[in-house]
Amino acid sequence: MTVTYTSRVATARFGGFSQLLLLWRGSIYKLLYRELLLFLAAYLGLSLAYRFLLSEAQKRLFEKLVLYCDKSANLIPVSFVLGFYVALVLERWWGQFRSVPAPDGLMVAVAGNVHGADARGRILRRTLMRYGSLAALLVLRAVSTAVYKRFPTTDHLVEAGFLTREERRRLEGLHSPYNKFWVPCAWFGALAGQARREGRVRDDCALKLLMEELNRFRGHCSLLFHYDWISVPLVYTQVVTIAVYTFFVTCLIGRQFLDPAQGYAGHELDLGVPVFTLLQFFFYVGWLKVAEQLINPFGEDDDDFETNTLIDRNFQVSMLAVDELYGEVPALERDRYWDAASPRAPYTAAAAPLRQPAFRGSAFDVALAKEEMQFQPLEDIGETLGDTLEPPPRPPPGTFTRRFSLLRRKNSAGSEGGLGPEPPLGARPAPAAPGDGDSLGGDTAVLLGDAPGGSSSSHDHWLLHPSANDIV
Repeated sequence: MTVTYTSRVATARFGGFSQLLLLWRGSIYKLLYRELLLFLAAYLGLSLAYRFLLSEAQKRLFEKLVLYCDKSANLIPVSFVLGFYVALVLERWWGQFRSVPAPDGLMVAVAGNVHGADARGRILRRTLMRYGSLAALLVLRAVSTAVYKRFPTTDHLVEAGFLTREERRRLEGLHSPYNKFWVPCAWFGALAGQARREGRVRDDCALKLLMEELNRFRGHCSLLFHYDWISVPLVYTQVVTIAVYTFFVTCLIGRQFLDPAQGYAGHELDLGVPVFTLLQFFFYVGWLKVAEQLINPFGEDDDDFETNTLIDRNFQVSMLAVDELYGEVPALERDRYWDAASPRAPYTAAAAPLRQPAFRGSAFDVALAKEEMQFQPLEDIGETLGDTLEPPPRPPPGTFTRRFSLLRRKNSAGSEGGLGPEPPLGARPAPAAPGDGDSLGGDTAVLLGDAPGGSSSSHDHWLLHPSANDIV
C-alpha cells in the first residue's frame, strides 16, 4: 500500500515535483476532496442566501456578522498548534517504522552458531527462526488491521505453519490477559540452551551472542506494541482538530463577499468564489489529514506500512538463511584484481560521465604564490612578533632557593609551636604578625617578590614560569 515515487525524483530538474501533482493514489486530492467539496457547498449556500433570500435589514445584520467573524478568525492560532502537532506525529511515524522487528541479525547469529548438517541441526535452526517469526507475527497481528484480517485466530497460525498444534495448546493453556508475543521468545531461549548442552552451540560466547540478538529482536517487538498502546494524548488531538475546524467555520461566514455598494473596507470586489480561502482550506485541512493518516501507519491507507509483505519477506529470508544457505560457501578463487596494485572497478558508457576525481579535502584547493611558500628565518619572525618569543628574565642565582628555604623554615616553626590556646567564644582573633609560623604572611610576599622595599616587577614572570635550573 506504500506509494513509492523516489525514482521519479532521483535527479533534480526543472519542475521535478510537478509531475507528482498528477498522481491520484496516496495524493492529497484523494484524501481531501470530500471535505473541500462540503466546505465549498456550504460557502456557496450562504452566499446565495445572502444575495437572494435575505431582506435589506437582514443583509445589514449579516454583513455585521461577516465583519465580526473576519476579524475574529485571526485570533485562532491554527498554524502554531497544527505545526507542532504534525511534527510530533511525523516523528512518531518514523519511530514506529524503525521499531518493526526484522530477523536479519537473529538469522545470521543462528546460522553461524547453531551447527549440524544433520536433521537434528536443521530442525533446531528452523525452529529457532520460526519462533522469532511467530513473536513478530503476534505483535503485528495485535497492531495491524491488515495482518489481523489475514490471521484472525490461532487456527490460522497453525494452518499457515507458524505454530504447531502442540505449541498452540501450550500457548492457549498459559492463562494471562496480556499479549503473549513474549512466549515464543522464551521458547527460543530454552531451545538455545538445549542446543548448547547438546554441543550444537559450541561455546558460551556463541550462546551469549544468540541471546543478545534475541533480546534486541524482542525489544523491537515490545517497542512496537507500546507504540500502539501509548498514543498521542487525546487532548492534543482534540485541541488541534477543534482549532482547525473552528477556524474554517468562522471563515465560512467571515470570508463572504459583501455588496460593494455598501462601502465596507476590503470588500470593493465581489468574486463570488473565495479562491484564496479555498487554498487556505486545502493547506490547513490537508495538513490535518496528513497527521490523521500518519498517526497510525498500520491501517489500510494508501501510505500505510506493508505489514503483510514484511511478514512474507522476513519468514522466507530467515528460513533460507538457516537452512538452504547453511554451510553453503562458494568455492574460493582468485579475484580478477589479484595482481593489481591499485584495483579499479570499470565503468559503463552510461556511468562514465558521472565519474568524479577523488576528494582529498577542501584545503587542497587553496592556491599560494611561489614566494609565499618559502620558509622564513625564525629571527625575522621573532622581530615581527615583538617580545612574545623573548625568554623571561632570570633571577639572581640562588634567590629562588633561599626564599623557598625561608618559607619552609617558617612553616616548620609554626607546625612545631602548635596552634596555641583556643580564644574564648566571641573574641576576635588577633591579626597575625608578618612572619608568624601559622601564616604565610610576609613570607608569601617575599616568595612572590612583593616584600616592602623589593622590586616585584623583575621577578613576577619567572616566579610564575620558572625554568628547570631555577626549580632545582
